[in-house]
Amino acid sequence: MATLARGVETDPFAATTAALDRAFDLSRDYLLSLGDRPVSRAASAEAMATAIDEPLPEEGVEAAAVLDEWLARADAGIVASGGPRFFGFVNGGATPAALAGDWFASAIDQNAGPWLSSPAAAQTELTVVRWLKELFGLPESWAGGLTTGATMANFVGLATGRQWVGNRLGFDPAADGLGGHPPIPVVSSTEIHASARKALSMLGLGRASARIVPAPGGTIDLAELERELTRIDGPVIVVANAGEVDTGAFDHIATVADLCATHLGGAWLHVDGAFGLFAAASPRYAHLTRGIERADSVAADAHKWLNVPYDCGFALVRDAEALRAAFTATGAYIAPAGGRDPFTHVPEMSRRFRALPAWCALKAAGRRGYRELVERCCANAALFATWIESTPGVELVAPAPLNIVCFRYVAPNLSDDETDELNRAAVTALQADGRAFVTGTIWNGRAAIRAAFDNWATTERDVAILEAAVSDIGRL
Repeated sequence: MATLARGVETDPFAATTAALDRAFDLSRDYLLSLGDRPVSRAASAEAMATAIDEPLPEEGVEAAAVLDEWLARADAGIVASGGPRFFGFVNGGATPAALAGDWFASAIDQNAGPWLSSPAAAQTELTVVRWLKELFGLPESWAGGLTTGATMANFVGLATGRQWVGNRLGFDPAADGLGGHPPIPVVSSTEIHASARKALSMLGLGRASARIVPAPGGTIDLAELERELTRIDGPVIVVANAGEVDTGAFDHIATVADLCATHLGGAWLHVDGAFGLFAAASPRYAHLTRGIERADSVAADAHKWLNVPYDCGFALVRDAEALRAAFTATGAYIAPAGGRDPFTHVPEMSRRFRALPAWCALKAAGRRGYRELVERCCANAALFATWIESTPGVELVAPAPLNIVCFRYVAPNLSDDETDELNRAAVTALQADGRAFVTGTIWNGRAAIRAAFDNWATTERDVAILEAAVSDIGRL
C-alpha cells in the first residue's frame, strides 16, 4: 500500500525520483519501438473498457509502479500517432528538443497564466509568439498567444473578430453579450473546418449561422464570395482556409483580402491555417499563403507541423486592443505585476507552460530546420502521390499541393456506392493492418482516403511501407 504522504518525513523526493526513473525507462523503450511496433491494433471500445475500467481503489500502490500497470492494461489501445508511419488526420510528432522541453515543463509545473506566477513562462511565450511571426513573415506588431490547439486558436481569432465587429455596431460583445444586439454575420466556404464551426458555437454566433459559399476543388469561389458580401450591409467576419483539411487546397488569400478591404461595412478576415500556415516557412511553398499578412487573425496548430507534443496551438492577431478586450479578466488578487499576463490574450486563466516545448523546438531547429522539415514532408507526399498515379487500382481524387494526399481505391464494374463501400472497408483494413495509419473522408460526395505527411521522423522508407500496405489491402 502507498499513501501520498509516504516517505515525506525522511525523503520527500524519493518517490518522485523512482517514478521518474521508471517513466524514463518506459518512455525510452516506447520511443525506440516506434519504427517497428504496429501503428494501431484497432482496439475495440469493449476491450479497452475491460482492460482499464475498474472501481476507484481503496488503497494505492507505489508511484513507481503505476505506469507499469497502466501500460500493461492499455498497450493494445495506444496508437503510435507520434511515429513516422502515422499518416492519419494531420498529426505531427515531437522532436527530441520539444519532448525534452515538455518533460521539463511538467517537472517545474509553472502556471503560465499570470506574469506573477512565472515571469519565465510569460516571457518565453512572448518570445515564441515573436519567433512564430518571424518564421511565417507576419507583421511584428501583431499580438498572440498559445492555446490548446487549432480549435481554441480559431476561437481566439473569431472572438477577437466578434469584438471588432461588435464595436463597429456600437456594443461590446465581451462585456454586454450578444442578446438584443444586431447579429454578427460570418461568411465562409463549404470547406470551413469543424473546429471553426465549434468556435462559432462557443462564441454564441452559432455553428450553423455561417453563410456558406461553394469551394470547388477545395478553394473558395471568389465570385460567389464577392456576391455574398454585397448582400451584407454592415461589418462581417470572413473565414478563409490556408490548407483545406482533405486535400491541402488553399483559398486565394490575397484576393479574399482584397474583397474584405473593399467591403463597405468593413470585414474581419480570419484565416484557419492549422497546418497550411507552415507553407510560409519555405520559399518553395510560401506562394500558397500569399496575402496572409493582410489577414486580421490567423490560427494554427503547433502539434501539427511544429512537431511539439499535444497539446499546443497558437493564434496571431493584428488588433492587440481587440484581443485584450475579448479576454481580459480582473480581480483584486490578480492585479497586473510588471509584465504581460498571458491570460489576457487567451481563454484560460491558469494554464500549462506549453511555451517551453515550443521554444525548445524552435531554438533547436531554427528557421532552416523548419524550412527543411516542410520541404521534406512535402517531398514525401509528392512521392506517395506519384506512386498512386502510377499504380493500378488506386487514383488521386484531387491534386496534392502540399502535404496531404487524398486518394481512393477503384475497381472495374463497381457502382459509385460500391466504390464507396470498398474505400470505407479499406480504411478499416489499413488501420487494423498496423503497418501505417490513414483516415477516411468524403470528397465531392464520395468516400476517399487521406494520408498526411508532417512528422519530422518520416523517411522514404516509411512512405514505401505505406505504399506496400495500400497495395496489399487492395489485393484482398
